[in-house]
Amino acid sequence: MKERKRTNTKYSPEFKISVIMDMREHNLSYQETARKYWNCVSNSEADNYKNRVKAWERIYLEEGEAGFYIERRGRSTKMDNPKKGRPRKKPLNEETKNDLIAENQRLKERIQYLEAENEYIKKLSALVEAEEQQKGKKRK
Repeated sequence: MKERKRTNTKYSPEFKISVIMDMREHNLSYQETARKYWNCVSNSEADNYKNRVKAWERIYLEEGEAGFYIERRGRSTKMDNPKKGRPRKKPLNEETKNDLIAENQRLKERIQYLEAENEYIKKLSALVEAEEQQKGKKRK
């Protein structure tokens, strides 16, 4: 059986409205509507179109016929939906900014202290180990 090559078909708003109106007037299921308008042979093919009809009905119920005239592909602009995208950061007030700078400085000093302490402990343990090795050699 030869498979048909699928193309991205853009359906007109009028066609979408007529499909939804016909489905609602004749109480057709999504599957029946898909078979009627796209002459689907297999169930898997009908499922693809069934999902398309389901999405169209959702748009019709939420936005009405005007919803089919809205372009939904691609990126939306700020004019379409200003709430989409990453929210802008609000600038910090001066007091908070100064507190953060002071906290950052305090933490850097703490890190320096702990690193120095760590180095001291390493050197001390190396000296103790070297001394023990020398004592061990002298005893033999």
